[in-house]
Amino acid sequence: MNAPSPRAAQRVDDAALRAWPLPLPDHEGDKETRGRVVIVAGSREVPGAAILSARAALRAGAGKVLLATGESAALAVAIAVPELRVLGLRETSEGGFDPACAEQLAKFAGRADALLIGPGMQDEDATCALAQALRERCDRVPMVLDATAMAAALRQSNECEPVLITPHAGEMAHLSGDSKQSVLAEPHAAASDAAHRWNAVVALKGATTFIARPDGQAWVHDAGNAGLATAGSGDVLAGLIAGFVARGAALEHAAAWGVAVHARAGLRLAQRVGSLGYLAGELAAEVPAVLDELSGTTAPA
Repeated sequence: MNAPSPRAAQRVDDAALRAWPLPLPDHEGDKETRGRVVIVAGSREVPGAAILSARAALRAGAGKVLLATGESAALAVAIAVPELRVLGLRETSEGGFDPACAEQLAKFAGRADALLIGPGMQDEDATCALAQALRERCDRVPMVLDATAMAAALRQSNECEPVLITPHAGEMAHLSGDSKQSVLAEPHAAASDAAHRWNAVVALKGATTFIARPDGQAWVHDAGNAGLATAGSGDVLAGLIAGFVARGAALEHAAAWGVAVHARAGLRLAQRVGSLGYLAGELAAEVPAVLDELSGTTAPA
């Protein structure tokens, strides 16, 4: 089937977000009604990625987060973020997680409202095998793939429900086989083509971010700032998107809000701390106030 022609991208700005609000929990509901997220993330060398993504999902408003990470890091992660339930997974010799853990994980992921796989994970082959196995077992759970897990999107059947992937230009080049220069030259076309070929929602990250669906519909956000180009920033974005999906947003809806909230959080830090040098770990604390701003419930800081 030929790819649909890319449509003009809709701009994601404050007015657009207020016209496309996130689902809100029932005031009389409890944490169960705000959505459950299962995150598979981190590694022996990069345990912080799991912490960043999990905190972001909680700050996005998810009610409960279960984090599955390597046995070597599980205790430290659980102490660092006491709001989580943490599950330790067997690790491969290359630092990934044993794909056989999918059976264990599926018991939790199958009851989740969103599943995020990839932040900080190593051993691409093992990561993709685990992601594919979970996809087969939990095919109705909305899935966000980040970092090394994104390659699993290339291997899924077009009969499956779309997943969301979050590449920057270098990762898109790696996944598609195109050059980074060609991706940067035509990011809208690159995102739209990938979305169609892989039956995925694609959020191609950058100072200007393009979000594309398999049917050619697209969105663009161009209010990023240089301070966001820092280690761990993408882990925070992935966690935000998963948290919004758990609240009931569709993948493209959650991606648009995630990108905008992430950028606005960076702007708040740039104004208070400085345009460069703020940390990814500081972003999540800005999110609740940003959500109020973008929802029109408070005046901007």
